[in-house]
Amino acid sequence: MIVSTINVNGIRAAVKERSPENQGLLPWLKTTPADVICLQETRADDEQLAEALAPALADGWHLASADPHLKGRNGVAVLSRNPITRTRIGPGSNADDEFASHGRYLEVDTGDLTVASVYFPTGEAETDRQVEKERFMAAVAARMAELLRNRRDAVVCGDWNIGHTELDIKAWKANRKKAGFLPAERAWLTDLLATGWVDVVRVLHPDTPGPYSWWSWRGKAFDNDAGWRIDYQLANRRLADRVVSARVERAEAYALRWSDHAPVTVEYC
Repeated sequence: MIVSTINVNGIRAAVKERSPENQGLLPWLKTTPADVICLQETRADDEQLAEALAPALADGWHLASADPHLKGRNGVAVLSRNPITRTRIGPGSNADDEFASHGRYLEVDTGDLTVASVYFPTGEAETDRQVEKERFMAAVAARMAELLRNRRDAVVCGDWNIGHTELDIKAWKANRKKAGFLPAERAWLTDLLATGWVDVVRVLHPDTPGPYSWWSWRGKAFDNDAGWRIDYQLANRRLADRVVSARVERAEAYALRWSDHAPVTVEYC
């Protein structure tokens, strides 16, 4: 089972506007060995998403999505080569789920795997935006605790907008007081991992910077590999014990990028 996760930074732009010749999301879907792909920041409703991905769906991919209540914002989806047998939108368990309509959490069952595509808010230190991010963090942690109690392989993939350690951000010293690298956010992720989830990319790449998965469009960040590792696959122990390989599919050149993120691909046996 091969699982990939990618923040597409706008599905329509990834398919058309930022797709150089023989590059882009659709050509990548033609060649990827992934069985399941989690997408974040689609910035599209369900109809627009299906239209953008029509060639992939014609090739046999199955699609589930959670569109956002705000036009042009958020949006998560899952593509699977096998049928999707269950979907859940939002991390909460009832109609009062604050985030059910935000297009930030989608969970599906496909085959013997439960996979979630998650897109955390960016946040902003000492503002209401950070308070909202912390509420979302708590809601996702509660749902992940429930997943640990299930007898299924499970992996939660996506753009977490949190750099866990100094190894996960090139310019970590300059970001110590900024959202995405705040002590409370990093401690929350540490506590989450302590409950039984495994950061499988870090397990296979210990004690080394990166591999980064996001680089700013501006300046020479990409060329200098001055990035952030904020796109994670957190697997339960049962699945993590079967990790074979993990890599970031970094574009060979700036001009070949079709998102400011790169796919993070993990193979489980």
